[in-house]
Amino acid sequence: MSVRAGKHRALLAALSLRAGRVVSIGELVSFLWGGDPPARTRGTLQTYVMRLRQLLGDPSLIRTTSDGYRLVVPPEQVDVHRFTTTAGLARQAAQSGHLADAAALYSDALSLWRGPALSDVPSDTLRDDEVPRLAERLLVVHEERNDVELALGNHERLVPVLRSLTADHPLRERFWAQLMVALYRGSRQAEALEAFRLVARMLDEQLGIEPGPALRELHQAILVGDPSLAAPADRADPDVPDQLPPDVPGFVGRDELVDRISRLIAPDGPRTAVPIVALTGVPGVGKTALAVHVAHRLRDRFPDGRLYVDLRGYALGPATPVVEVLTRFLRALGVPPEQIPVDVDEQSTLFRSLLTGRRMLLVLDNAAAPDQVRPLLPGAASCPVVVTSRDDLRGLIAVDGARRVKLDVLEPAESLAVLRRTGPAAEELARRCGHLPLTLGIAAASVGNGPVARYLERLGDRRPLDLAHAALTPGARRLFGLLSVVPGPDFTTEAAANAADLPVPEAAALLDQLAAARLVRSAGGRYAFHDELARFAAGVADLESPEQVGAARVRLLEFYVRAVDHCAELLYPDLMRLPAKVGRAVRLPRIETAAQARAWLDAERANLTAAIRSAAERGPAAVSWLLADGLRGYLWIGKHVTEWLSTARYGLDAAHEQRDVAGEAAMHQNLGTLHWRLGDFATSIAHYTRAVELHRLSGDLASEAGVRGNLGVVRLESGDLASARNDLETCLALQRESGGPRSGEAGVLTGLGVLAIETGELAEAVDLLGEALAISVEHGLRGSEITALTLLGVASQHMGEPQRALSHLAEALRLSTEAGFREATARVLESIASVRLDLGEHAEALELADAALAELREDGDQRITTNVLVVMASANRGLGSLRTADEQFQQALTKARRIGYLPGEARALVGLAGVRRLLGQPAEAKALATQAVALTTRLGLRVTERSARAELAAVEDALAGTPGDGR
Repeated sequence: MSVRAGKHRALLAALSLRAGRVVSIGELVSFLWGGDPPARTRGTLQTYVMRLRQLLGDPSLIRTTSDGYRLVVPPEQVDVHRFTTTAGLARQAAQSGHLADAAALYSDALSLWRGPALSDVPSDTLRDDEVPRLAERLLVVHEERNDVELALGNHERLVPVLRSLTADHPLRERFWAQLMVALYRGSRQAEALEAFRLVARMLDEQLGIEPGPALRELHQAILVGDPSLAAPADRADPDVPDQLPPDVPGFVGRDELVDRISRLIAPDGPRTAVPIVALTGVPGVGKTALAVHVAHRLRDRFPDGRLYVDLRGYALGPATPVVEVLTRFLRALGVPPEQIPVDVDEQSTLFRSLLTGRRMLLVLDNAAAPDQVRPLLPGAASCPVVVTSRDDLRGLIAVDGARRVKLDVLEPAESLAVLRRTGPAAEELARRCGHLPLTLGIAAASVGNGPVARYLERLGDRRPLDLAHAALTPGARRLFGLLSVVPGPDFTTEAAANAADLPVPEAAALLDQLAAARLVRSAGGRYAFHDELARFAAGVADLESPEQVGAARVRLLEFYVRAVDHCAELLYPDLMRLPAKVGRAVRLPRIETAAQARAWLDAERANLTAAIRSAAERGPAAVSWLLADGLRGYLWIGKHVTEWLSTARYGLDAAHEQRDVAGEAAMHQNLGTLHWRLGDFATSIAHYTRAVELHRLSGDLASEAGVRGNLGVVRLESGDLASARNDLETCLALQRESGGPRSGEAGVLTGLGVLAIETGELAEAVDLLGEALAISVEHGLRGSEITALTLLGVASQHMGEPQRALSHLAEALRLSTEAGFREATARVLESIASVRLDLGEHAEALELADAALAELREDGDQRITTNVLVVMASANRGLGSLRTADEQFQQALTKARRIGYLPGEARALVGLAGVRRLLGQPAEAKALATQAVALTTRLGLRVTERSARAELAAVEDALAGTPGDGR
């Protein structure tokens, strides 16, 4: 279709730029005639609209409204909207690390531009209003695409593109920076420096300024050849897990065994059973080293990944629970944390199903019994398993078809290679070491560069381990023994310093001695024992100073309590916690930011869970519930459900056994929060109710108030609005009666504000949320401040005040982004998208919802995800993509029902009913709308109920043959 008349082109452009939205008469007059409209403006405009309808061939494409006209076409049929949507998808792919997909999407978006925007549209007003915005959006997309291409290593082919962009936009510094990087990576340093001189001269001549700091810093980095500017190495696939420890440097011998195990793991012919190799042998014979070495050698045979776990079957501390191993494996395989079952049988079934069709290698290290291994076995023959054990694992051989490979000591020549010595004395030393790699390594460290014969004289009738221990300084010997109290797989310098009651620098120096003597392993600032060395350390410590060992254990556990408490203060200071009861001074790691706190907790998670179990079983019992309580917020943030459940149960059992009411109440509260997170509202309410009873029994009004608040929120989210109101109001009264700080009222007022929004009492909601906001700002409660602002935006939206809503939400987005609160950011983005939907800006809403979903991709709350899916579906419905909208509404409905999120279920039902109506399925639409009306009426969700009743009326009109309103 060709639109020859200029006014018709201007009219079509104005309507297309706002496809799906009403363009007012005043705007159209301004776009067509500027400040000089004709005498019969409205009549002339009507004539142009009539002729444009004729040209389009379908008069219904342009609809007349009370104050303007609306082009009724899906925005994806308009290039500018397709460009915006495609660029948004590209941005999302880039942020998720899928760079190749991002590059392809950016290319698709840019291909939609065939020249300057609106170049053939004779409307100065329209061009003045729209062209700068469109041109800027185009340049930003070019910049983002260039960054992706650089990250992919495509710098050579990018150079001519950037030459053209810098010529067309000589004052845009980011293009120049990208050109400089591309040239530098192509070994064209001189040209990169010349590019800087050129842009510096142009900026000075045309604007009288020098290049910005980013460009100047890049120039300096190129001058000195900064390694950070190097082209990216080949990118490993982020979706392929590789958990193998590093291969042993200078691995010695075992050639025949390596070949034999390799053939068993990866035979050349077809196979139907899962190959299982049980690598057995005495302690210190090198089972782990051999298994890891073979796994590295065969890594190319298993392109879908390598999984590894130390089962700690022979450790002094607790073995690694199977449920935690499966959780770790499932997360590595890409299962969202909230979809990982807590039951080990369900986890095992899911694990086996995920391995079907994959080629993966599993290394299960230090298994003490077949029961540790069986739940971890895949069902696919393409996923072989290597198990190491001191025992022969006969049950695994007889029942599961494992092939046993017994690992013997090293050959004499191999032992000499470990010692890095030859000659009769070295041969004698190898024999004295039993040709065991562990003992040989200790002996080699003791000999150093000295003569082997002199070492043998000192050795006498002792073992190399005894001599290595005796050769330590007294301080190092003491530390070595005390470190046997470590309950987890490894430890830090600070942990060692607290266990031994030493200054951190002194502990660090002593650890260096132990590592040099090969009595502990050191890697990345962390230390670990071989199981046999840990037993030896425990033995000598108990013989020399059993009282000191007990005191060291208490000091180490108290260190964990205080360190967790310190991290909690940085990560979730508003969260009610039990006080950390540690009287003595504790040497804490240097943790100053929330990011550092989370990183420390990530690194220490296995040690902390082991400490909780150890304290629950061996005392001091209070440590178990103090640590479990302090970790609650962290485990919530990271969705470490398995560890959360096990630690809370250990804490609860210990507190119940000790009859500690406060500890027992805290653990019920902990489990209530966990099951709330899981969407198991009934179990959550049961635990919270028991916590309330215990707090009331002890007369702790402040703690009872805190749990009452949580109970109210859970009931609110489950749809029990009457009980929610009672709990929240009781909570507020208790807080005020207990005389606690007013800061504690912010969350309760927020909950009451949500309740008021859901029940349509919007003026009351604004009052409650305004008070919550004021308290949050006064007390520096950043999370509460963001929540209050977000909800004020939602309330303003429902009151028909979109600009006020956007103002509140813009401030909430700024604060959440600055703080790095990803879930809060997603909630704000979803709320902004909802407002944009009300304004008819469907493409913008979809882009915002995409951004919200990206924030939730790693560990997002499922209630927020449900809401985002509803908004995305609504946006796609507005864009005319009804099939996509239908699918997304169904996803939201399924998710809401799975977690028991009734308000989300109601909104999804309403949306799905509307889509089915538009798809010409009125019977299905009526059934869905009827469900929505019944649900919202029962729950008292008045706002959603109004939408549900309106949709039901529209469906009934459709069934009666009456045209609906097209919503």
